[in-house]
Parts: sequence; structure tokens; C-alpha cells
Amino acid sequence: FRQMEAFREGFESVFPPSQLRLFFPEELEAVFCGHAQTGGQWDVKTLAECCRTDHGYTPDSRAIRFLYEVMAKYNSEEQRQFIQFVTGSPRLPVGGFKSLTPPLTIVRKTFDPSMKTDDFLPSVMTCVNYLKLPDYTTLEIMREKSRIAAQEGQHSFHLS
Repeated sequence: FRQMEAFREGFESVFPPSQLRLFFPEELEAVFCGHAQTGGQWDVKTLAECCRTDHGYTPDSRAIRFLYEVMAKYNSEEQRQFIQFVTGSPRLPVGGFKSLTPPLTIVRKTFDPSMKTDDFLPSVMTCVNYLKLPDYTTLEIMREKSRIAAQEGQHSFHLS
């Protein structure tokens, strides 16, 4: 009981109950937990504005165009899986992709020249929202490999 009372006192010292009453429960949940919904349908323009490219990719790279096209077609569950995969959290912060700090950075995943790029999955560094993306040869391969990585990388760091 003392621990709960100490928690309540500490919480109320930061968030006075009189101020919290100004919010609906859903608004408080969004502030403390991020958006339960990923913000509706993603669009290529917003993704291009909010994501950074680096280390082998530019905003005009084929792989980046493929990725944004794939992401723009995600349903809400695929969005949640992708966000969980790249950030470690199933939700975007309040403000969506625009508020993601650091922003999602997409870099080219490099391989030995004897290896086939299409054989590999994307990998991530969740602590910095960093996606290491192979330069897949087709949109269909990008879609499939991204789907597998997001599904299989939900609760482990094996794909980092």
C-alpha cells in the first residue's frame, strides 16, 4: 500500500488531478502511451517528409520509392507490426511519424558482391529508429521481405 501511495503522490506532483480532469481518458492515453491507432492510412508524401535516407540511399532511390509505396498500402495491423519492428514500440508518438525522435532513418544494407540482395531481410537498430534495407530488385520482393521481417521481428532482436 505504501508503494502505491508513494507512486500516487509522485504522479500527482507532476500531473495535478485538477489539470488531468481537462482531458478525456483517450487523450491521456495518447499522451502517455502514444497513438493506439497508427494515424490512419500512411501516404507516400508524408513518409518522404518524415523519414531520412542515408548511407547509400537518397530520397529518389528505387528502394526508397518501393518502401514508401509498400508502407502506403499497409493496413492498421501491418502498420503496427512495422512500427514495432523499427522502433520497438507498437505505437507512434503523439503527432505520428512527424514526431518520431529520432526520425526513421533508412540506410542501404550492404553485402559481399557474391551475395544476392534479394535473399536477405531488412534489419533494424530500434534504439535509433534505423532501418537497414537491402536494395531489392522488385516491388514485390520489397513487400514480401518487409512483411516477413516485421512479423518475425516483433519481440526479438535477431534481425538487428
